[in-house]
Amino acid sequence: MAGRELEVVLAAVALIGAGGIVGLALARWPRLATAIAVVAAVAGGALGLVAAAWALGTGATAELSAAWSLPGARLVVGIDPLSAFFLVPLFALGAVAAVYGRGYLGARVLAAVELDLLIVAMALVLVARHAILFLIAWEAMSLLAFLLIATEHQRPEVRRAGWAYLVGAHLTAAALVALFLGLGASAGGLDFDSLASAGGGPGLFALALLGFGIKAGVVGLHVWLPEAHAAAPSHVSALMSGVLIKLGVYGIVRVALILGPASGAWIGVVLMIAGVAGAVLGIALALYQRDLKRILAYSSVENVGVILLALGLGLWARARGDGPLAALALGGGLLHVWNHAAMKNLLFLGAGSVIHGAGGQDIEKLGGLLRRMPRTGAAMLVGATAIAALPPLNGFVGEWLIYRGLTRVGVQGAAASGLAAIGGAAALALASGLAALCFVRLIGIVLLGSPRSDAAAAAHESPAALTWPPMLLAAACVVGAIAGPAILDLDAPLIAQLGGASAEAVAAARGQLLPVILVNAGLLVALGAGITIAVRRGRRAAVADTWGCGYARPTARMQYTGRGFAELLVARVLPRWARPLERLRPPEGFFPEGASLATDDRDPLTRSVYEPFFAAVANRFVRLRFLQHGTVHVYVLYVALAAIAALAWVAVRGWWQP
Repeated sequence: MAGRELEVVLAAVALIGAGGIVGLALARWPRLATAIAVVAAVAGGALGLVAAAWALGTGATAELSAAWSLPGARLVVGIDPLSAFFLVPLFALGAVAAVYGRGYLGARVLAAVELDLLIVAMALVLVARHAILFLIAWEAMSLLAFLLIATEHQRPEVRRAGWAYLVGAHLTAAALVALFLGLGASAGGLDFDSLASAGGGPGLFALALLGFGIKAGVVGLHVWLPEAHAAAPSHVSALMSGVLIKLGVYGIVRVALILGPASGAWIGVVLMIAGVAGAVLGIALALYQRDLKRILAYSSVENVGVILLALGLGLWARARGDGPLAALALGGGLLHVWNHAAMKNLLFLGAGSVIHGAGGQDIEKLGGLLRRMPRTGAAMLVGATAIAALPPLNGFVGEWLIYRGLTRVGVQGAAASGLAAIGGAAALALASGLAALCFVRLIGIVLLGSPRSDAAAAAHESPAALTWPPMLLAAACVVGAIAGPAILDLDAPLIAQLGGASAEAVAAARGQLLPVILVNAGLLVALGAGITIAVRRGRRAAVADTWGCGYARPTARMQYTGRGFAELLVARVLPRWARPLERLRPPEGFFPEGASLATDDRDPLTRSVYEPFFAAVANRFVRLRFLQHGTVHVYVLYVALAAIAALAWVAVRGWWQP
C-alpha cells in the first residue's frame, strides 16, 4: 500500500487530462465535448479526493521515478502529507468549478478544456519532486490560468488584467529558476531529496518569497490579483482564489522544509511580519472597492496574510522546540486554508450568479437581490458570515486556534516575543473587525435595500447549475464549523511534518476547539429554529412600506451607498497613501454650472509604484525597438548568438577558475 495512494492520484490526474484532450478532439460537437470535460473533472476529482484524503490521514509518503530525455532531468513524482493536504481542495473545488463553468459559460469547449488542463497542471505542481518537472508544471499552470483569465478578451479591462497576471507570472518564473539553480549549485542534483541535503540561506528564501509570494498574493506582490480575479469568469476566480494562490503558500512551505528546521526561526518571523501586513492592508483596501469581485480578491489577500501568520508562528515554534505551540499555530493555519477555500469559492460562485441574474458586478448598481435571488442571497449570507470569522461558522474555528497560539506566546514568552505576539493578536483582531465591516457593507448594499438600477430591479434567480454549487459550499461551511477536531486529526501527520508536534500536542490543540464547537453547534440549532419560526410567521405578516423619515416618495438614491458606508473609516483611519484618489470640481459662483467628483479606486501600489516603474522601464527599452524585425530567421540568430555567448562565458570561467 506504500505507493497506492500516489498511483490513484496519478490515475485521477490522467483521467481529468484525458477528458480535456477528448473534449478538444470533439470540439465540432460543443455540447458533447464540454460534457465529457465536465464528467472527467468530476470523476477524476472524486477519485483523487479520496486518495489524497487517505494519504493525508495516514501520513503516506511515496515516490516514483523514471528516466527523462531532458538534460539533468528525471520524472520524479511523489506524495507526502504536505502535497496531499493541498490536493484535497484542488480535486474537490476543481470538480465544482467544472460543473459551474458549464452552466456559467455554456458549451464553450476551449474554456472547459483549459479548466481541466489547469487542474492537471496544478496537481503536477503538487506531486513534482524534481525542479525541472516542477518548473514545467508551474509554467503550464500559469499559462493556462492566463488563457482562462482572458476568456472575455474583447473587454479592455480583461486584456489589462491578463497582461498584469502574465507579467507577474514571468517574474515568478524568473525567481523560481534562480532559486532552484541556487539550491542545486551545492546539492549535486535537482531532485527535492538532493536539494534538502544542501540547505540554503536568506538569499535563497528571499527568491522563494518573491517567486511564490507573487502567486500567493503576499502583500506588496499582490497587485495582479484584484485585476485578474475581477476579470476572469467567476468559476475561474473561485478556483484561483481557493487553490491556485494557495500553491504559492505550498511553495513557500516546501522551500522552508528544504532549507531545514535550523532556518525555521527567522523564516517564521519573516512570514509573520508579511502575514500581519497582508491581513490588515488587504481587508482595508477591500473596504472602498465598488467591484464585487475585487472586494473578494482583496479579501483573499487578507486571508493569505492570516495563513502566513499562522504558518510562520508554527515554524518559529518548531525551531524553539515548542510542540504545543506549533500544533496550535499550524492547526489553525491549516484549518484556515481549507475553510478559506470553501468560503471564498462560495462567494465567488455567488458573485457569478449575481452577475448572471442582475447583469453586473458594480455594487452601487445592485441592491434588493435577496428578495429576487433568494437561493443565491442565502448562500452569500452564509459565505459572508463565515469569511468575517464570526460564529457559528467555520471561519471562526481556525482563527480561534491562531489567537490561542498568539496569546500563549504573549503570556509565556520572553518580553520581546510576548509583546510581538500580543501585537500580532491585536492586528488579527483588527483585520477581523474590518472584515466584518467589509462584508456587512457588501451584503447590505448588494442583497438588501431597494434596487439601485433597472437591471437590479429586473434581476432573476439563476438556474440550478449556478445555485446548487454555492449552496453545497454553504453546507460545507456549516459542517466545517463543527468538524474542526476531526479535520485536525486528519491533519495530524502534516502538523508533525511541519512542526514536529507530537500526537499529544495535536490532542491538546483539539481540546482547545471543543468549547468553540459546542458554541457553534448550539448557535446553529438556535439559528435554525429562529429561521423556521420567522418563515412561518412571515407567511401571515402584513406588508407595509418602510418608514421614509417623512418623505412621501422615497427613492433608491436615498439609501446608503457602498462608499458612504465605509467613508468614516476610509477617510479618517486609512493612511493617505492607501486611500482612493479624489478629483473634485466644486461648484463656483452664485449660479454654478455644475460640479463633479471622481474617485480612483485602483490599488495604491499599482498607481504609485508599479505603473511608474514599468513606464520608466518601457521608455528605456523602447530604444531597442530597432531589434524587432518581424523575421523569424533573425530571431533564431539572436538565440544562437545568446547560446554562443553563454557557452563562451562558461568556458572562460572554467579556464579562469580551474
